[in-house]
Amino acid sequence: MSNRKIVLVTGIANSWGRAFARKIIIGQSNNDQLEYSVIGLDSIPPEEEITGIDFVRADLRNPLITDLLKTEKVDIVCHLAIPDFPKPSGSSSEKYVLGTMKLLGACAEAGVRKIILKSSTMVYGAYPNNPSFITEENSLKVNRSDSRNRQLVEIETFCKGFRKQAPEMLITILRFANIIGPQAITPLTRYLKEPIVPMLMGFDPRMQIIHENDVVDALFYVTENDTPGIFNVAAEGVLPLSKLLALTSKIPIPIFHPLAYLRISSIGDANDQLSKYWLLEPDFLRYSWVGDLTKMRQELRFKPVYTAEEALREFAREQRLRRFTPEARYLEYDEASLRKIIERRHKERESDASELDLRMEEKYNDFG
Repeated sequence: MSNRKIVLVTGIANSWGRAFARKIIIGQSNNDQLEYSVIGLDSIPPEEEITGIDFVRADLRNPLITDLLKTEKVDIVCHLAIPDFPKPSGSSSEKYVLGTMKLLGACAEAGVRKIILKSSTMVYGAYPNNPSFITEENSLKVNRSDSRNRQLVEIETFCKGFRKQAPEMLITILRFANIIGPQAITPLTRYLKEPIVPMLMGFDPRMQIIHENDVVDALFYVTENDTPGIFNVAAEGVLPLSKLLALTSKIPIPIFHPLAYLRISSIGDANDQLSKYWLLEPDFLRYSWVGDLTKMRQELRFKPVYTAEEALREFAREQRLRRFTPEARYLEYDEASLRKIIERRHKERESDASELDLRMEEKYNDFG
């Protein structure tokens, strides 16, 4: 009897859906014990064909999603259809919030065993009274002008109630810190790709980040392992915003914070030039929102490969190379950089395997 599991990935046309699907295909090719069939779901087709993926074109709100899940005997759903930059409109909210509600309902009706949801630590909001390290039990808040994360808060609030209605279903929510990497298009990477960036005068919030590869690895990790619950996921290390800007060689523009909440409208002719740099909500440049990683370390037992500073330095180096290096030299550097990353990840896995063998030996000796 086959142990093959059917994984449905929503948002297969976006960068996270594609990267995660490829990770599954590569992961099972490197492990004979893994058997996955991947169905990619999206309302638009991927820009390029992904080998090994069965693409289905459909909207999450389609009433026949339940029939699809039943027919394909889907075991795991990884919900990656929520974009990093959702449009703050009613139609966008309906598409992603209502779409998620309908997807979860379809999963319950079809008997899907596990759901994985990609979220963000920004759901805690950035407030002056935030604790130094915010645990997963902390209440979710949306900042005054933050339409970007309102949809995530609504979705997570719905998931909390849904979990009580379907206790037999495993639901894992990963709240990722600021995602950074050469390919990532997120609020932080867009902010740091500009040569001149706004910084609120008198404020220097502490920030967490995580490398884009570690995001995909974490999603794959919870696909392989049953770990229901909510988890903050970030790289080791917390950096002040000023250090992020220094490491990436950015020129900060000090802005008096009341003007920031007016979207710099009081600056006159400078408005058009400055507003395009305002890619993070003002509160997130003013107050810290640092997630506690205790559950990630002790319960999830996931360890990101990159530290915060390593991820940031690689991003900065990549940006400099793209700007000043001829393509041939850039590709040569890219190959050498990837070789180092692969070697380091291989050593990490060997170390983890040795630690597991040691624990198993100790357990065997205890029984003996």
